[in-house]
This record gives sequence, C-alpha cells and structure tokens, in this order.
Amino acid sequence: MIEEPLPQPSPIGGTRTERSGRALNLAVSFEFFPPRQAEAVPAFWAAADDLAALAPRFVSVTYGAGGSTRDQTRDLVRSIQARCGVAAAAHLTCVGGSRAEIDAIADAYWQAGIHRLVALRGDPAGGIGACYQPTADGYAYADSLVAGLARLHPFDISVAAYPETHPQAKDAQADLDHLKRKIDAGATRAITQFFFDNDCFKRFQDRAARAGINVPIVPGILPIRNFQKVAAMAEGCGTHVPADLRARFDAVAEDASGCRQLAFETALKQCEGLRRAGVDHFHFYTLNQADLARDICAELGLVSPLEGYR
Repeated sequence: MIEEPLPQPSPIGGTRTERSGRALNLAVSFEFFPPRQAEAVPAFWAAADDLAALAPRFVSVTYGAGGSTRDQTRDLVRSIQARCGVAAAAHLTCVGGSRAEIDAIADAYWQAGIHRLVALRGDPAGGIGACYQPTADGYAYADSLVAGLARLHPFDISVAAYPETHPQAKDAQADLDHLKRKIDAGATRAITQFFFDNDCFKRFQDRAARAGINVPIVPGILPIRNFQKVAAMAEGCGTHVPADLRARFDAVAEDASGCRQLAFETALKQCEGLRRAGVDHFHFYTLNQADLARDICAELGLVSPLEGYR
C-alpha cells in the first residue's frame, strides 16, 4: 500500500521502527476520546504518555455526537502534540456547524500546527441510531467536508471505512461508492470500523482496489476489554461478533485475569494474521486505556523505550 506524503509535513511523529530498526515496516496509531469526568483526566494522560512512548504515526481524539466535545477535542489535540511529542489528529465532523464555522476551526488547527484531521459525517446529537439531517449551510456529508478541508490547507486527512457496511448505507456498493468519493476529494487514508473477521477485511480491501481506491486502508483494532460493552457497540455499528468469539469470552466472564489474557491473545492473533496478509499500519481504539494496546504492540515488535518494559 502507498502512503501519500504530506506536502508540508509536521516535524513531529514517525514510528519507532524509523528510530530503532525493529519491525521496520510497521506503524501504529491510537484513538482516544475526551474524558467525561474530571476524575478520569489523570488516567487519560497516563495512557496518552504510555502509548506516545511507542512513537505512533499519530494519536487521534474523537468528537462527541453532535459536536458535543468540540472544545475538549481541540484542547486535548494541542496538548497531546505539545506534551507527548507525537503528531495529533483532530476528529472533525459535519454536524453542528456551518461551512464557515467548520472552515474556521480547521484553519485554527492548521495555524496551531495540527496538520492531521479525521474527517467524518458524525453522529447527530441523539447518537448513532438517530436520524441524520445535514446542518443548514454546512457540509452535508464527509466527502464534501474532505473537499472543503483540502481546499483550505494540505491536511493529512483520514476518513472512515466500513468493511461490513455502514448501518445507514443503502447497500455495500453505495457505501463503497461513498468511500471512493471521500478518497477522490482528497483523503490520505481510510481507517476502518473495528471488526473481528480478518477475511471480511481482506474481501473489503479487494473490493476497494477494484473500485480504484488506492490509498492505505488501515484496520481499526478494538481489544475486547469488556465483552458485553463491545458487543453492544458492535450491534450499533453493524460489526459481526463470531459465535466462537462470544463463547470464549462467556467462558471467562467471571475471571478478570482470564478475560484480559483472552482480550490480549485475541487482538494479537488478529493483528498477526493481518500482518501476514501485508498490513503495515494498525489503528487501535484504546478506550483511553493503554495496557492492552501497548502489550500487543510490544509483541508485534514496537518496543517502548520505558526502562524495564517487558
């Protein structure tokens, strides 16, 4: 897969492989969300600091439904880049703002040295299942948002992809057509919704290639820290949970240590399988906790410089 260089790259970031020579062709990135309570802030920064030690390609911070965490996202992205010394990517959505307002936010990011964005349609204030209505005078969907951002500045723009089809798409072909429009509008890469079936991802890669999508498609990896919560998330976004995976987690439901070990082994096996298939970049949905993603990355060859680690 081809990685498009930024016309004006940020000097911050890079992968540990570029510094150590280990796992030479492997990159990772991590997603966080703004803490919902003040008491969760210290744990957020502990996780961010821990994973920044792995020198990820970038760290992204999500945007709440309806744009509800706009200010927190902005502040955290700037703080992560300044404090942790890694490239930070801000999620930016169509909802909750006119084109002029969103353009002003994006321009402020650029001027602040934030040159990476994750451009999304976004969920309405009612959440993922609520009816979406484009904002008056706003960007209607992610393809028009990407085009608008690309006109402003040469951002590095990530967009969403759905190996199992977005739950609100007419069908799989319509969903793929929309992804193609986002790429043609100027997106640098696509990051997938989490999935548990590697064959599904490979089929999606093949379909995307046949459609003329020639940017990297980065698999989104979600370690299953809490099976019931992940299953509910999967139901909401249309991700299939294999029956055998459900059975294995049911078997250790009362064993916290066993559950964590199974979560680690499951995600590591998924990553190793994708690695053998040629994947060279993983995007981890951390849920603001570092340990599982960190341990998986260590097994993949990205070793933290923290003294005494593993």
